[in-house]
Amino acid sequence: MKKNNHLSPPLPWTTPFIILSILTVHSIKITSAACHVDDEKGLLAFKSGITQDPSGMLSSWKSGTDCCNWAGINCRENNRVTTISLYGQVDKPDSYLTGTISSSLVKVQNLDGIYFVNLRNISGPFPDLLFGLPKLLYVYIENSKLSGPLPVNIGKLKQLGALSLEGNRFTGSIPSSISELTQLTQLVLGKNEFSGHFPAGIKQIRNLSYLSLEQNKLMGTIPEIFKSFTDLRILRLSHNEFSGKIPESILSLAPKLAYLELGHNRLSGQIPSYLGKFKALDTLDLSGNSFTGVVPKTFSNLTKIFNLDLSHNSLNDPFPQMNVKGIESLDLSYNNFHLKEIPKWVTSSPIIYSLKLAKCGIKINLDTWKPAETYFYDYIDLSENEITGSSVDLLNRTDFLVEFKAAGNKLKFDLGKLRIVTTLKELDISRNLVYGKVPAAITGFNKLNVSYNHLCGQLPKNKFPVSSFVGNDCLCGPPLSPCKL
Repeated sequence: MKKNNHLSPPLPWTTPFIILSILTVHSIKITSAACHVDDEKGLLAFKSGITQDPSGMLSSWKSGTDCCNWAGINCRENNRVTTISLYGQVDKPDSYLTGTISSSLVKVQNLDGIYFVNLRNISGPFPDLLFGLPKLLYVYIENSKLSGPLPVNIGKLKQLGALSLEGNRFTGSIPSSISELTQLTQLVLGKNEFSGHFPAGIKQIRNLSYLSLEQNKLMGTIPEIFKSFTDLRILRLSHNEFSGKIPESILSLAPKLAYLELGHNRLSGQIPSYLGKFKALDTLDLSGNSFTGVVPKTFSNLTKIFNLDLSHNSLNDPFPQMNVKGIESLDLSYNNFHLKEIPKWVTSSPIIYSLKLAKCGIKINLDTWKPAETYFYDYIDLSENEITGSSVDLLNRTDFLVEFKAAGNKLKFDLGKLRIVTTLKELDISRNLVYGKVPAAITGFNKLNVSYNHLCGQLPKNKFPVSSFVGNDCLCGPPLSPCKL
């Protein structure tokens, strides 16, 4: 039961069909007009810039046919093309386009929306043709290979309501003129290679509901600009090199902010207690920073939070009692916590799918831990604790487990009795007291570590290195020494 926290692009509305009542006795033959000649030329020029289309995404784009009926094309007034929507499917390897965006696309003058999403192999610089489309409102060119700097005059696209260039290879600093895009509600520049500082001029874009600069190379402090925003619901700044403290002006976002993601930066200081006022918060990620001190008691007010990640900091006991009806994912790993047991508000969650409490000072017998549900579990990491007992009962009650890590504990069970579901791709139970034989089902794993246990017998055919199996009692066969006849 995973939450989808991606805001969908604001797709344009299609004008309803207008029914005309003709009060005449004449017989009237109605024919549909073909799309405008300039639109056809512009679209075919775009197609000519595509060198590979293995899934036939553009196969319906043929000269002499009505381009309003082509795949991904929408027309409105006067049969003019208004949107291009081309979506690659990430689960299909051949669902992509290779090529460049033809400048002749500017001929399609009535365009208000361009959606090139997950096309993967579209290359070239920022498409300057966008400056020549006066009605353009929505631009989503995501997950491709556009590169180079953004134009310094990007602020001239003043009419834009949404701009997403996520998942490309843009470099350089984010131009200061971006502050002139005051009509934007979504500015999504994450997963590129932008450098420099956080563009403080973004505070001029007061209507933002979604701001993402995540997974770039931005540095310096996060500026005190957030009092400007009254509707911001998603703020994603993770995986940069931001330093300093969490800016106090973020408090002004408390009434509506649902996603606050600041993980994997160089932020420091204590976690501010005012974060407990974010009553609408769904996701809070402060992982991979240098936060110290204790987690504020005010966190007990975060009753709607579903995803909490405080891992890889230097936080200390005590951890506050949370008043949540159901947590979906929790990661408190690698701090200075001594929880002793898995919190009751975690055990009772009916919707949890990811639990990561590595090195959290947990001292339980796993046989006695009875979570309310195990069906949805995808990820469990209980590594580097003092957990005893067996994980067989727990894992045998999961159906979609992808990853189980429990290295460095005192677990004792027969590995052969483990029901290995087909979804399981990573297993690390190294440095425990596990015995028995290694099952053949490990061949389907991507990662495996059963080293330093008491396993014995011939290994099934596998692709793993020696380090995955060393330190056991009597394992043999590749990649270890041959079994004795």
